[in-house]
Amino acid sequence: MTDQEKLNLLKTFGEAWGRGDLNGLMALMTDDCVYAASVGPEPGTTYRGKEEVRQGFAEIIEYESGGEQRSGKKWIAGDYVFSEWSYDEIGEDGTVTDIRGIDIFHFIDGKLALKDAYRKTKK
Repeated sequence: MTDQEKLNLLKTFGEAWGRGDLNGLMALMTDDCVYAASVGPEPGTTYRGKEEVRQGFAEIIEYESGGEQRSGKKWIAGDYVFSEWSYDEIGEDGTVTDIRGIDIFHFIDGKLALKDAYRKTKK
């Protein structure tokens, strides 16, 4: 894939994520995909294969619902793209927590094989 094709795929991924379109997201993933979430007990939870990754995506999209998401800079290194993002989480009491993170995406054969998420939270 060219660098532009990778960026275009990530744009499509981000749009599907914003809509909560699980079918659209999964169409972009390889059959043996991995999602390493930024939350959960490992730290984070690792989901393997399309069924588990779909579940993981659904869980984090639900968790993040109601907040404001923003995309940031992207860096390309071969078959990997590093992508900044930020998210304002709104608590039950109305307080806003700024969460910043970076995702590592790995591309194989024109699809995403890995979404590995890292986050920083100011408390």
